[in-house]
Amino acid sequence: MRGLVLSFLLLSSHLYGAGSSSPYPLDDVFLDLTDKESLQRGARTFVNYCMGCHEMKYQRFQRVAEDLDIPEEAMMSNLVFDPTKKLGSHMSNSMSVSNAKQWFGNVPPDLTLYTKLKGGPEYFYTYMRVFYEDSTRPFGVNNLLYENVGMPHPLVHLQGIQKKVCKDVPRIAKNGGEMREAITGRPLLENKCGDELVKRGVSPLELVENSGELSKEGYDSLIYDLTNFLYYSGDPSRLERQRIGGFVLLFLAFFYVFAWLLGREYTKEIH
Repeated sequence: MRGLVLSFLLLSSHLYGAGSSSPYPLDDVFLDLTDKESLQRGARTFVNYCMGCHEMKYQRFQRVAEDLDIPEEAMMSNLVFDPTKKLGSHMSNSMSVSNAKQWFGNVPPDLTLYTKLKGGPEYFYTYMRVFYEDSTRPFGVNNLLYENVGMPHPLVHLQGIQKKVCKDVPRIAKNGGEMREAITGRPLLENKCGDELVKRGVSPLELVENSGELSKEGYDSLIYDLTNFLYYSGDPSRLERQRIGGFVLLFLAFFYVFAWLLGREYTKEIH
């Protein structure tokens, strides 16, 4: 049964993308599941900006409240907007399948296990930061990581508008080094666009100044918190399992000593 669920989630996420994957490199993100404040902020962002389309139906409000140290009253007042939901309800939304298909072409994927199934947390962290303006797309945006993606950018008012531009980068010599002027030592530049910039390790995106409510650092921090929350939701018992695993290894280490001594006694007469 679990394998069937995982297969469904993978298929849903693929269909919802409605495009082809890109070789765009993933950004590193070092998450901290012990940072309860970060997880709380991530939960708030998910409920306010993501849950209208994306469900987390394998997670419960109560489990989130208990794990993240959110009081029951605060949880119900600030993170549960549907009056029909109770604390023990799953984190699902009221969007019907027919409406989802009409608006987006397919049902938006459930995000409970997204960071475990779709390239890890690095994929989501990068994905949410590389939307750019594209007037040819139905929602007016595209994504470097998933070209021709079939979803709008829900946080564009926070991040601001990014445009895909060409940039001047140093020329590369045949030996792989940067070409420079003989007298001044300044690098010789050439104009590159798109994938050519990506190959050079340069983002082809440029943020339109003052088009978003947050600074670049502030938006990156918001996406970090959201990624942290989704990473927690994919395996809520991760920290507890790791803690118990430490005790198990410690027990096995002590048990090995006594087992070795007992084995030595058993084999004394043999030698």
